[in-house]
Amino acid sequence: MKGSVTEDHLYLDYFDQKEDCILPLHTSVSLFLLSFCDCKTFSVFLVSPGEIPSDSQFTEKALPECLEFCLIKRCQLPSVVQNCCLPAVLEKNGTFCRAGLAVVLRHIIHKTYEADPSKKEVLELLGFKKTCLKACAEVSEWTRLCEISIPLAVENFLSLSPGQHQSIPEEVLQFEKKLGEPVRVHNDDKIRRQKVQQQNSLVKKESNNSSEERKSGEIQESSPADLELSFSKLTVQKNAVSSKREPSHIRKMKTSELPPLEHAFAEGLYFTLADIVLFPCIHQFWVFCKRHQEKMLELPLISSWYQRIQEVPGIKKAAARCNMQFVQYRGSSAFQSECPQRPCTASDEPEEEDGDAPFIGGPRPTMTKLMANGIEAVFCPHPHPTWALDWDSLPAAVNPGEGKMSSDRALRKQQQLNNLVALVTKLARPGDVIVDFCSGGGHVGIVLAHILPSCQILLVENKELSLIRAKERSDELGLNNIWFIQANMDYFKGTFNIGVALHACGVATDMVIECCTKVSAAFVVCPCCYGFIQNTAKFTFPRSHQFKEVLSYKEHMVLCRFADQTAVQLPPERRRIGKHCMGLVDLDRAWNVERSCNYTVQVISMKPETCSPKNNLIVGVPF
Repeated sequence: MKGSVTEDHLYLDYFDQKEDCILPLHTSVSLFLLSFCDCKTFSVFLVSPGEIPSDSQFTEKALPECLEFCLIKRCQLPSVVQNCCLPAVLEKNGTFCRAGLAVVLRHIIHKTYEADPSKKEVLELLGFKKTCLKACAEVSEWTRLCEISIPLAVENFLSLSPGQHQSIPEEVLQFEKKLGEPVRVHNDDKIRRQKVQQQNSLVKKESNNSSEERKSGEIQESSPADLELSFSKLTVQKNAVSSKREPSHIRKMKTSELPPLEHAFAEGLYFTLADIVLFPCIHQFWVFCKRHQEKMLELPLISSWYQRIQEVPGIKKAAARCNMQFVQYRGSSAFQSECPQRPCTASDEPEEEDGDAPFIGGPRPTMTKLMANGIEAVFCPHPHPTWALDWDSLPAAVNPGEGKMSSDRALRKQQQLNNLVALVTKLARPGDVIVDFCSGGGHVGIVLAHILPSCQILLVENKELSLIRAKERSDELGLNNIWFIQANMDYFKGTFNIGVALHACGVATDMVIECCTKVSAAFVVCPCCYGFIQNTAKFTFPRSHQFKEVLSYKEHMVLCRFADQTAVQLPPERRRIGKHCMGLVDLDRAWNVERSCNYTVQVISMKPETCSPKNNLIVGVPF
């Protein structure tokens, strides 16, 4: 280790090294961001899956200058980090871990700005409303493309021998297609008028003959004005454009006459974290092709983007620190085509009918069809209907009513927790590891940690602020058997005995169940937001063999949409149908697990049912 130990430890996978690239690419991307931010807040650990490479096998060439780092084995990782996919960051207290590329990169940005608030340009990487790559990859196609698909596709491309490549990876073609789509931004109309004004200004500068100046409506097809808008923000000159009011003839232009906004960067006009993620990946793709003289299809939009990124302030310096040598171009493209252009398609979109299409009619035809095939919602009796915690005797920080919620809502939350805790405590044994998925502010996990001191409790949540609040409550209670992981569920890889989730939205319920069945753990899950259920890259609906034989995807979506019709203000008959639809959707889930995973699964109603409109519990126990 070089230098002194800093606050947070950053753990990065290390599989291989090729020139200026450390594999996996998630590691190279993380190091590039550290270099771009000039961030020295972290001690960096490169984690080898086996034996630590010798000095002759490993060089520091691809590491940013003056970076603290250490080579370790995966078995040397702290226990909470061993539960996660890397990259991961562990705070100095050793109980709060962040995992997954997008989560870690966003944390690096926040820590950089926290250490030096003058670095406002670093915070701008998070984009408008600070949401860049915030949505998890399971629900966001864009996050999945940046965080998972392109890095993995390029890694696979690099692993092939020269001459084996037949075509550009589909994921790279998706990015090329994305760069050709219209840009949609906040305050679109105003920015398009600014573009008109800047284009006119650029024309005047370039023209030596004032008599042939372009009229305001005759817009150039290229986008130098888009670039000027983008770079004005990059150099923190935000008022350079917006402070000048457009001339009246521009203000009076119809929206249909305004020029479209073209991609200057990956997400549109402005340089964001998405560009930081994609740039090292595309760079390695170019470098490999040039080194091995691969003749690839033309990618004109990516080529222009790649060269444009190099002009962003700080990029050349960051690349130099990482010993990245930019690919030099001759002509409009680095590579010429010997193959026909392949269409760029979004291969991860479901081929089924669009789940968002309007439905005609209600759920009764679907329910009748199921009944005709012997399928009806079945609710098992609650095994502990009267069990309840003595809330008055518990510390204030355990009680959900100590927050900002109303007394009525606090009572309902206590009743919900009574149901989950009753079932979990009957399943738990001393020494068990219990995971509270989608933990939010920790209502379930903190109660379990307090009343089951002999068990280890892990809270897994992708919303940072919620998890921070949970940790504050835990610290107030002095709990020493609880850990916190900010990550999407796909990045949690730990083994455990019981999984629990209260109001896991949409397909999050299916993700929780999958996490549990992979390690043969029991589960107690309360689903929510049935209307958000849809086919994804991982899950298709219906889930079970029995339901698939009877219902189409669209018919299943009818059940999901009406399963959300259980709010107390709705007419009783409508709520009854909604409850029945909830039971059918969860029965489908239960049957799928029973058939494919050797579990006993029951669908139970919380007691009292008035504690929540979404009062189903799916309880699974492995044989």
